[in-house]
Amino acid sequence: MFYWIFEIFDTRGGFVSKLTNVLQYQTFRAVAALVIAFTLSVMFGDRVIRRLISLKMGQPIRTREEVNKLFELHGKKAGTPTMGGVLIIGTLVIAALLCCRWNNMFLWITLFVTLGLGALGYVDDYLKVSKKNSRGVSSRGKLAVQWAVGLGAGCVLYMLPGQENYFAHLQLPFIKKELFEVQNMGWLTVVFFAVVIVGCSNAVNLTDGLDGLASGCTVSTALAYGIFCYVTGNVKIAGYLNIEHNSLAGELVPVCFGLMGAALGFLWFNCYPARVFMGDTGSMAIGGCIASVAICCKQEVVLLIAGGVFVMEALSVMMQVSWFKITRRIYGAPRRLFQMTPIHHHFELKGWKESQVIVRFWILSLLCAMLGLATLKLR
Repeated sequence: MFYWIFEIFDTRGGFVSKLTNVLQYQTFRAVAALVIAFTLSVMFGDRVIRRLISLKMGQPIRTREEVNKLFELHGKKAGTPTMGGVLIIGTLVIAALLCCRWNNMFLWITLFVTLGLGALGYVDDYLKVSKKNSRGVSSRGKLAVQWAVGLGAGCVLYMLPGQENYFAHLQLPFIKKELFEVQNMGWLTVVFFAVVIVGCSNAVNLTDGLDGLASGCTVSTALAYGIFCYVTGNVKIAGYLNIEHNSLAGELVPVCFGLMGAALGFLWFNCYPARVFMGDTGSMAIGGCIASVAICCKQEVVLLIAGGVFVMEALSVMMQVSWFKITRRIYGAPRRLFQMTPIHHHFELKGWKESQVIVRFWILSLLCAMLGLATLKLR
């Protein structure tokens, strides 16, 4: 909308035209998106929390039988309102629509994935609250919807006019594009995009287990991808850094900064001790948003580095489950690699205070984001 205002007054000239000229720049609109999303979150956060409490949307906590010692640490959180992710999604969408150009398909695909996975998370949270247990949508049901959203978004992106060559090749960190032999993945591109979306949404979902952990890590990852999108959308910088240029990706800079603002605003209420949880509503939407942006700026593989904390959390679960199965076959009884997964719970049970785990993981997330950005120059 801001860009539309610029176009209207740009044709008229005069003082107003000079005043609105700043609205054409992505950097200004990105900062505006951050401020808008943060301000709206802080302004309406209390109202959302009160509304969730009135609707009795309290977070169900797993029983002592399910989590044993962890219940002693988290039992007091029972009843804290969940589904606060609606605040993140709402402020992000408003900021994106105000600050992005609407004639950009990358924007609409990103919002589609964000809202689609956010809706899935909302249903999952609602079932947990209504049944008063930690069971929501079945694992198969979640994966089915995630794959449907991922494949749908992948198909649209792959079939966009003039974008086939851009999306059909894989861009790797540390390697110049001309040295990478596979230049056309064909329809495997769609499957690859779906894998990125499903994997990222689940990874962020697993990270959301401590007060402010997922929202804090989202800030640093979104910042990194805001810079990636700006670089990709700028033909001179992209050429200098030897990465694929696409002007459409530049319009996702306000989306990334809007996500930063929404996450920071939510963190205002979600920091330890949390007054509200984002629930699957927020975590799945955030994961889908980050994954979509990574795909659109062709930095999907770098997500393994820039989103290192999310990856670490997901890998810890995969390693624990795999080790359970292997040791059950070998020894007749399962053995553990970690005291509990996702790995943030392992450190809690090792004696770290919850606030220590959160801040230390934030630091790791910031370092991972900086390492991801360093790949730009190392090409």
